[in-house]
Amino acid sequence: MSPKEPPVVTKTFVQFEQQHIMPIPETERNGTNRSNLSIWVSLNMMPLAVVTGAIASGAYGLPIFWSIAAILIGNVIGAFGAALHASQGPHLGIPQMLQARAQFGYLGGSLFAIIALIMFLGFFAGILIVAKDAIELVFPGVNGTLAIIVFAAVGILLCIFGYDLLRKTMTWISILIGVTVAISMIMLAMNPAVTSQRAEAAFNFEGFFAMLAIGVVWQLAYAPYVSDYTRYLPKDTGPKSAFWSTYLGLVGSSVFVMSLGVLLGAASPDNPLAALSDHLGGFGVLVLLIFAITSALINGVELYSAVMNALTVMQSSFKNVVITTRTRVMTTLVVGLIGMGIALFGQGDFMTTFDNFLSLLLYVLIPWSAINLVDYFIVKKGDYVIADLFARDGGRYGKWNRVGLLSYFIGLAAQVPFMITDLYTGPMAGPLNGIDIAWLVGFAVTAVVFLVLVRSTSRSTTRVSA
Repeated sequence: MSPKEPPVVTKTFVQFEQQHIMPIPETERNGTNRSNLSIWVSLNMMPLAVVTGAIASGAYGLPIFWSIAAILIGNVIGAFGAALHASQGPHLGIPQMLQARAQFGYLGGSLFAIIALIMFLGFFAGILIVAKDAIELVFPGVNGTLAIIVFAAVGILLCIFGYDLLRKTMTWISILIGVTVAISMIMLAMNPAVTSQRAEAAFNFEGFFAMLAIGVVWQLAYAPYVSDYTRYLPKDTGPKSAFWSTYLGLVGSSVFVMSLGVLLGAASPDNPLAALSDHLGGFGVLVLLIFAITSALINGVELYSAVMNALTVMQSSFKNVVITTRTRVMTTLVVGLIGMGIALFGQGDFMTTFDNFLSLLLYVLIPWSAINLVDYFIVKKGDYVIADLFARDGGRYGKWNRVGLLSYFIGLAAQVPFMITDLYTGPMAGPLNGIDIAWLVGFAVTAVVFLVLVRSTSRSTTRVSA
């Protein structure tokens, strides 16, 4: 080959992940608005979303109309925050929680990467359990433990290949399940045996706002990993496109599938998935089978972000660890096996456990989200030095950012009087008639405190310099 001839580029159907937590070069950003939309549409098309929607009509006893209204409002509010985080991806090109180093320091950011890692492990295990429940309804004699192991293996394999295979898989899944869920909704809505189940139910504020909060946290739970995928969008795609493709995908699919859960929860509060086969016959069995199989594929997305956070923590904590493709693959295996173990030992009262998990998740995520958004859009206006985020001394961001950490814990403490969980209920829960507004208080207090501390610290630094 002559030196003037261009190198031969071999194109493959699937590109194996090479960049892991490093910034994605512009030449390797093969994401599109359509593929990004497909990821967030398909990620909600799973039985876990069905079970979550069933909480409204089943556990809280809301009428079908008010159940769907609470779900809609909660998801619309929560997805706005998640999509704002997503808009950061094309600009910075790095995983979402690695950005926490800019607000909390090189080591301080690891605290939040650990929190996100635990969250993703919880979702990974939860999806495995619900997928196992769905396959057991189709094949009653199947070994539940074996089903969890097989489903976990599928998710691990997809995650090992990385982003490119995940986005292509999500595109086909979004079409398949979207059609399936739409047909199921129509059939259930036309079935008086289903729609008449909650005819005597009365509206109650406690259930409505509890379900609204679940809708908010369902969407904010995506905030720690939306940029893991939008970082593959070309920089000229812009934040608006990343925002809207994420927002519409999250809201549309979540409300759609959770509404299916409302109908199923009304028909069978104790086992909403079983209502699919009970009321839709053979088609319901087919839906359960599709849910079970596609959940194993969708779970690769949860595991992928868990691995991104695990690698972030490893790089921050161990000087001699070099993050390579081999490191990513080994970490994927370890994290996947841990998530599988959690699922195998957590198959008991899943509905109650998952509801409590969502409540606690909301409280710990809210202050981080407020700080990240205020810092990115108001304080620094997206102006970050990426190289300093990978510097062991933290560069201009330091190892520990006292302003960010102090603001976080003040915001977390502000929620305590308003918290409502099975483990602890704050003193303000009674006067508010059991309405959970802790997430709203936490976001507002954290945002204001962080902005005030940043600006006062900046003024103090300017005076000292002068």
